[in-house]
Amino acid sequence: MPAPLESPWAPLRQPVFRMLWAVWLTANVCMWMNDVAAAWMMTSLTTSPMMVALVQSASTLPVFFLGMPSGALADILDRRKYFIFTQFWVATVGVLMCVVTLSGQMGASLLLLLTFANGIGLAMRWPVFSAVIPELIPKSQLPAALALNGIAMNTSRIFGPILAGALIASLGSAYVFALNAVLSVICGFVIMRWRTQPKVSALPAERFFGAIRVGVRYVRESAPMRAILLRITSFFLQAIALTSLLPLVAKQMHGGGAGTFTLLLVSMGCGAVVAALAMPRIRALMDGDVLVRNGGILQAVSMLVVAFAPNVWVAAPAMVLNGMAVISVANSLAVSAQMALPNWVRARGMSIYQMALMGGGGIGAAVWGQVATFTDVRTSIVIASIGGAVLLTAVCRFSDRGRMEHDDLTPSQAWKAPDMPEGIEGHEGPVLTTIEYFIDPSRADEFHAVMRETRSSRLRQGALSCEIFRDVAVPGRYLENMLDESWVEHLRRFDRVTAYDVALRNRRLALHIGDGPPKVSRSIAEAMA
Repeated sequence: MPAPLESPWAPLRQPVFRMLWAVWLTANVCMWMNDVAAAWMMTSLTTSPMMVALVQSASTLPVFFLGMPSGALADILDRRKYFIFTQFWVATVGVLMCVVTLSGQMGASLLLLLTFANGIGLAMRWPVFSAVIPELIPKSQLPAALALNGIAMNTSRIFGPILAGALIASLGSAYVFALNAVLSVICGFVIMRWRTQPKVSALPAERFFGAIRVGVRYVRESAPMRAILLRITSFFLQAIALTSLLPLVAKQMHGGGAGTFTLLLVSMGCGAVVAALAMPRIRALMDGDVLVRNGGILQAVSMLVVAFAPNVWVAAPAMVLNGMAVISVANSLAVSAQMALPNWVRARGMSIYQMALMGGGGIGAAVWGQVATFTDVRTSIVIASIGGAVLLTAVCRFSDRGRMEHDDLTPSQAWKAPDMPEGIEGHEGPVLTTIEYFIDPSRADEFHAVMRETRSSRLRQGALSCEIFRDVAVPGRYLENMLDESWVEHLRRFDRVTAYDVALRNRRLALHIGDGPPKVSRSIAEAMA
């Protein structure tokens, strides 16, 4: 009998998740208000399609440039305090945009610069929010929680443009920026009510650049994460064409104006909310690979319909389908990314995921804006639609979903860290760890396959290198050599052990035929000068 479907509302029973979800909803309303006001203001400052499209690039590229540093900080610092800081950053930028607009000094270049500054707030807050969610809810509710996050983002896509459009029509864009600042300050004070337990560790906090290096290495050594990044980049590289050029699409329609632009955005948000609520049933009907492929095709077709729509009554239903397709693909890949990351590196891994998403979107907005400049808006969207569908279909072949679903990344305390040797300081290194194995020569190929997985696991944990050596004089004797940056970094790897690593060790031990377990020795580098 199939297991009952999780309620899409189940995570909201957790009080902390409910509070942070409300903050996330409000923060995204602010983001959409700012983007809509900035995009519409740009149409009054210039007629260049390139400059209009660059508003989207200015909003999203900060995540591409700053996502990894932000993720590292979210894994190192107190996540609550860091989250609060991001809200006050956005509020400060909102005040600046309001003041500059009211003073009549806003120009196209300055608008892009301030939009970029607002995007920095998004770059900072997204990784910390992504890392917090799996700590608050059971693993079985993670898809529902991410779907709720999608509902928050896309409900904000509805109310953000509506609020922005009403304020633009009645008072002007400056008051959109002012409301953005006020709501961001309120969110900051709400987060202050969240009480967290400080994490106690005998080891010092990771260093900033070291944390970035380890995060990048983890993703580079993770085949599932590489496949996910390729797919999310390919999808948003083409999907952004419609969103970034939507102000111009709206203006070209009969009677098009700010109301038309707002209605199209609201339609897209409504479609996303409907799909997010139906996500448990959608995931029960098709696996992630099929969902991503079908969602990509539906998104491409809906773009074509909007590009050729004679009026808003034809375009709006297509925008609903577009929103359904985008949230379906994004939710499926986000769930896969969360499942492929252990908690200790989750903020860094999800920041890289978001960098790929926003990087694809930001670069795509600039590319399709330039294509529209050389041709026209409709041609640019058509090329993006057809090319994107072909590209996404091609990269779907690189999925490693089976591996992704079965690795158990639950933290494990099965390995005891060695004691600090007398006379050794934590910062000293590098540290060389050597493990001796004796293997039946007839099972050498099997051992090599296990050690390839082991090497990847060691590197993901933070080792600088991991190599296997075969003794040329003693058949079946192998030495595994691992190098860590320092003694502290060596100890840190014991805090990062997961159930998957324990199972992998058991597979190695099952192949070892020596007397007793494999012999382990540790050496520390000596200064030669």
